[in-house]
Amino acid sequence: MARRTQGVSAGLDRGRIADAAVALVDRDGLEVFGVRRLAQELGVDPMSIYHHVKGKAALLDAMSEAVLAEVATDPDGDGPSDWEEVARRTAHEYRAMAYRHPRIFPLLVTRAQTSPVAVSALERLATAMRAAGLPDRAVADAPLVLFGFLNGHLLARTIEEPGAMPAFDAAAYPAMATLAPLMADFGSQAEFDRMLDTVLDGIKSRAASAGP
Repeated sequence: MARRTQGVSAGLDRGRIADAAVALVDRDGLEVFGVRRLAQELGVDPMSIYHHVKGKAALLDAMSEAVLAEVATDPDGDGPSDWEEVARRTAHEYRAMAYRHPRIFPLLVTRAQTSPVAVSALERLATAMRAAGLPDRAVADAPLVLFGFLNGHLLARTIEEPGAMPAFDAAAYPAMATLAPLMADFGSQAEFDRMLDTVLDGIKSRAASAGP
């Protein structure tokens, strides 16, 4: 593929660069990802990329934003207003995004997500919770609890095959061996919904007992 001369943007912008980076990592993984590899993929000089994205760290952030943008933002305001429904919808769309981009998802877990697209999701949840009259202490904690669960759960599930729960030695671990059949749906939608219910029930319980 012919390469552009240094400094020529070749019609690039931050969005196109981020989309190309996402496609490259989806295909080849983060381990081999770099600006030079991306420039080769786009057929441009690396300096053309640096003109729009200031370094690899900024490029990783742009990739994170690109995949987070796939989580519906409800721009028309016609989505659910009940805070539990907002939380469930966000959680399910976040899960779907993680399974579409398992090689990029670790970036969302290991890098601070403070972009407008990330904060907008938190704003929607917090607004719905406050509108429902939940105390601010519970509202402030809820995003950390919800996304703490989502990130840990999905990081494990996107690097493991569904149904990959190990067998337990009944002599050494009798309790875990007894419970193993109840864990056979590892990675499934049913498992996710069950654990999400537990998280949301915990938030509701905390909100009911918390002060303003």
